[in-house]
Amino acid sequence: MGVIALHPSDLAVASLLILGDALISLVFRLRFHRSLIVAAARMVVQLVAIGFVLRFVFAVGQTWLTLTLIVAMVLVAAREAAARPSRRLRRGGFIISLASVATPALLTCLFALLTAIRPHPLLSPQYAIPLAGIILGNVLNAASIAFSGVFDGVGANAAAIEARLMLGDSYRTAIADLSRDAIRRSMIPIVNQMSAAGVVTLPGIMTGQILAGLDPMEAVKYQILLMFLLAGGSCLASVAAVSLATARLTDPRGRLRLDRLADR
Repeated sequence: MGVIALHPSDLAVASLLILGDALISLVFRLRFHRSLIVAAARMVVQLVAIGFVLRFVFAVGQTWLTLTLIVAMVLVAAREAAARPSRRLRRGGFIISLASVATPALLTCLFALLTAIRPHPLLSPQYAIPLAGIILGNVLNAASIAFSGVFDGVGANAAAIEARLMLGDSYRTAIADLSRDAIRRSMIPIVNQMSAAGVVTLPGIMTGQILAGLDPMEAVKYQILLMFLLAGGSCLASVAAVSLATARLTDPRGRLRLDRLADR
C-alpha cells in the first residue's frame, strides 16, 4: 500500500470545518470562536515547526540531539502538569511535577525500547522521540488529574482529615482514602481508551499507521503495545504524583499543611 501525500490545498479545505465551527459560535453567540481559531493557528504553527525539527533530527541521527529534544519535551510536560490544576503548591510544585512525569515516562519508554522494539541504535530518533512524545502526553494527563484530586480533595475534606488526626490517626491513614480516589480518577481516561479501542474507536496511532500504508495487523500490534505502555506509565505517574503531593502537604509533626497550597 502506498502513502497518499497531502498538499497545503488539502489542509486548507479541511480548515473550512474550523471556520464552520467559528461561524456556529458567532450565530449562536457561544463565544468560543476566537479561542478556537487561535488554538487552530497555534496547532498548525507548532506542528509545522516540530515537523522541521524532527526532519533535521532524523537526518542527523545523533544520540545527543535525540536526548536534548526528549529532555525539552519532558520539561514542557512537567510544567503543563503542574500548571493545569486549579490549586497548586506554593513552592516545589515544578520539582514534584518533574519527578512525577519524567521518571515514569522515561522508564516506560526505555522499557519498550529494550524489550519490544529493540531499535539499533537504541536511541534511534525515529523510534525514541515519537514513543517518548505519546507516553509523555498520557503521563502528563494522569499526573495533572492526580494533582487535582489531591489538592482539591484536601481543600474540600480538610476538616475530616484534621478530625482523624486529632483522634490519633497518622497522616498517611487520614489521607489514604483521598489518595486512592485521586489515583483511581487519574486512571479513568486510559481505562476508557483501552475499553473502547477497536470497538468504538480506532486509536490515533493505529489510524495513522494504516493511512501511511502499514499492514493493519502490524498496526494493531503496535497499538496494543502502545496501550500497555500508556497504562503502565500512567499508573506509575499517578502513584508518584499522589505520593509526592501528599508528602508535601504535611510536616515532620504529621500535620496537614494547607498553607502550602495556593489558588491559581
